[in-house]
Amino acid sequence: MIESIKKLPSSCGVYQYFDQHSKLLYIGKAKNLKNRVKSYWRFTPSLQPNPTLNPRIIKMLAETVRLEYIVVDSEEDALILENSLIKQLRPKYNILLRDDKTYPYIYIDESQEFPRFELTRKVIKGNKIRYYGPFPNGGKALLDAIYEIYQLVQKKSCLRGGQACLFYQIEKCLAPCEQKITSKQYHEIIAQVKKAINDRKTITVKLQERMSILAKNERYEEAGKIRDQISQIKSLKINSSIDMANSEDIDIIAISNTKEQSVIVKLFIRNGKLVSSARSLFRGNGIFDIAAAYRQVLLDFYSTHNPSVPKSILVAESFDSMSDFSQILSKRIGKKIIISSPQRGKKKRLVELSLRNGQELLKNSLKKPMGIEPNMKDLLELERSPHRVEIFDNSHMMGVATVGAMVVWNEGIWERDSYRRYKLAAKDEYGQMTEMLQRRISSFDTNPAPDLWVLDGGQANLNLAVGLLKTIGVNLDVVAIAKEKLDSKANRAKGAAKDIIYSQEGILKLKSSDKRLQWLQKLRDESHRFAIAYHKNLKRREDTQISLLNKKGIGKATVKKLIDYFGSFDMIEKARHEEIASVTNKSIAQILSKKA
Repeated sequence: MIESIKKLPSSCGVYQYFDQHSKLLYIGKAKNLKNRVKSYWRFTPSLQPNPTLNPRIIKMLAETVRLEYIVVDSEEDALILENSLIKQLRPKYNILLRDDKTYPYIYIDESQEFPRFELTRKVIKGNKIRYYGPFPNGGKALLDAIYEIYQLVQKKSCLRGGQACLFYQIEKCLAPCEQKITSKQYHEIIAQVKKAINDRKTITVKLQERMSILAKNERYEEAGKIRDQISQIKSLKINSSIDMANSEDIDIIAISNTKEQSVIVKLFIRNGKLVSSARSLFRGNGIFDIAAAYRQVLLDFYSTHNPSVPKSILVAESFDSMSDFSQILSKRIGKKIIISSPQRGKKKRLVELSLRNGQELLKNSLKKPMGIEPNMKDLLELERSPHRVEIFDNSHMMGVATVGAMVVWNEGIWERDSYRRYKLAAKDEYGQMTEMLQRRISSFDTNPAPDLWVLDGGQANLNLAVGLLKTIGVNLDVVAIAKEKLDSKANRAKGAAKDIIYSQEGILKLKSSDKRLQWLQKLRDESHRFAIAYHKNLKRREDTQISLLNKKGIGKATVKKLIDYFGSFDMIEKARHEEIASVTNKSIAQILSKKA
């Protein structure tokens, strides 16, 4: 180690600490690698951790036996590489704040004669595009409310129809398609909606009036839907009486933390008014560095894909090289961005509001009853409590409609937005699991690894996953769960399923009444359900396509030959006449060349 430190260059770069088992412990970035790494250590009388550092850093250094580094051209490159490697490799002591979600915006293209409001998460091309938001939650409810209350063009296809439709008859549209309203009159309504998007009291009052009418007429189900809609719209922002008294656009980001948790609170000010807010809670038992935390959040959240980034970003605490980081972010976004930590006035009060909300969220989180996850950490000897878990399964029938599925358990609930389906090409189950896991691994740079993988299967699948992760150096715990086999058949009797757990520390057999086993079974069964549902849908579509080919005079054996060669019906449709003929014969190629 001493020799490695002495040989470090005085360049920008990223350094990595490893333990005796070559497990990655920590990743950091430095403007000067030699100076930064040397600050961790004392060299006399022997190499030992700097005693002025915090206890978790000292513990990490005590485990360190090897140092590696990567030299880059600039501090910006070091920052981006550090962030990317932390997300991909999940070092033991780095905290991953998982804050790379893109929030939807409501936008309108004002170059159109009769424009519509729509949702987007991406930049829309056009000279007269106007964005409102972002809306971390409740954006769709707000958009639906707009079309419920204001007589706008309800669907994209309405204007193409050329004549008034049902929306005109039920008084939800003024039929510009039949020139029953001029463009000028229509834009006057658009101006009302613009005001209502940022000051939503008008919308909620009108929705409450409609809810009351529906309830009086005993249409309780419809009234309940409007009640939920109002609740979603109101949840868009934190209550605050602070008004900037100007038309500034500002984002406020505040990070609060305890030993076990961190929370990020974002406030979005548009035209001087608080339009929305977002709160994210994260677990972590690594080394919390406030400067690294802000850098990670800012890098993950702001990119060229953001439809609208304000010039001013406020943070709750100053951090090292904040002005340099402003320049890095400006270069990335393509316009001047100023990051600052206000010390007085309304902006300071907004930052304090963000911090108070974060601290309240942490306090309420501590009051919640502890889930089973900490028990699983002890049982399976995991590196982290498995608060975020990804579970994998695959499904097929005699090699037909082969699919894989990944479901996600996060903080005690199913995170259905993160579920993924995989159409697989491999013919055997081992190959299918390999293909699925490799595809997931390839997305670690944009969608970081969880705390735990749970695989449907036994020792072979466990070894497969561990091997794949070891090859790329990712710190991720893995377990597999398999049905106990009686007379070579899996025992699936409910209440008596003696599943076997395969962990990296050995094999476990728990009683069927054990809550820890039941938790793993619950995860596995959800992945199985999701995989089966996808398999059935795909099989149904493939059966329809096979039937159509059979009707054209192409037999099952020929269909199988085509599928084996091309991989899917879509690829068969795209194949050239000559290629189909080489796989089958000219007459089959001629049949497939004809349109159905």
